[in-house]
Amino acid sequence: GKPMPRSAIELRCQCIGTHSKFIHPKFIQNVNLTPSGPHCKNVEVIATLTDGREVCLEPSAPWVKLIIKAILDK
Repeated sequence: GKPMPRSAIELRCQCIGTHSKFIHPKFIQNVNLTPSGPHCKNVEVIATLTDGREVCLEPSAPWVKLIIKAILDK
């Protein structure tokens, strides 16, 4: 799933769809975790890959849960 353009992020979810297949951590440059709130009922996990693409990850996927836990433990 691709995130929506930045102009729309104030009022709605950024992720239209999510990606649940494993992405090796060496290809992930950055991960942005957006908790649910008035703008969006979903927790959103957006990974920026080393090639510059942004991918919405499926928060319930086991490997994504490990990434989220690692971020929250820092």
